[in-house]
Amino acid sequence: MAPALIRRTREGCLGRPGPRGFTIVEAVLVMTIIGILASIALPRYAGFVAREQVQSAARRIVTDLSLAQRQARVTSASQTVVFDALTETYTLANLSDPDRPSRIYQVSLKDEPYRAGIVSASLGVDATLIYDGYGAPDSNGTIVIAVGKYRQTITVDNGTGRARMAGKVEVVAIQ
Repeated sequence: MAPALIRRTREGCLGRPGPRGFTIVEAVLVMTIIGILASIALPRYAGFVAREQVQSAARRIVTDLSLAQRQARVTSASQTVVFDALTETYTLANLSDPDRPSRIYQVSLKDEPYRAGIVSASLGVDATLIYDGYGAPDSNGTIVIAVGKYRQTITVDNGTGRARMAGKVEVVAIQ
């Protein structure tokens, strides 16, 4: 009977097994594994977010150009879209903002959710696209937008006036 009294047990009060804890080595090992996985996943996640932002901004531009073209056809009046690379905005000059009807329709790409920039807007000789009363554009051209090293090109067809994303998102070297 004496050896049973000396033997250590992991029993808590009333003879029930007590809670079992982690050793410091186990905790450090788990934290190291989490750190390694995070260091692998974080850059991929940041790249995914940037690609989604540039694609979302490109879809917004394509949709708004389509809106301007439709509005020109419906009203039989010209609709002007002006791109400004300095302020990272574009304006649908003859339309009111759907959220604030007292203001002109202007989209700032540098703000949330896009955080994008206009790299270039080459629409004929300037950065302005005008749809006539029939929805025909005054010129064809391209708009290039970027988020970090990711770029998306939007093309406007001179014959149909249709805007579309040209190809996939490009990855360019940042200088």
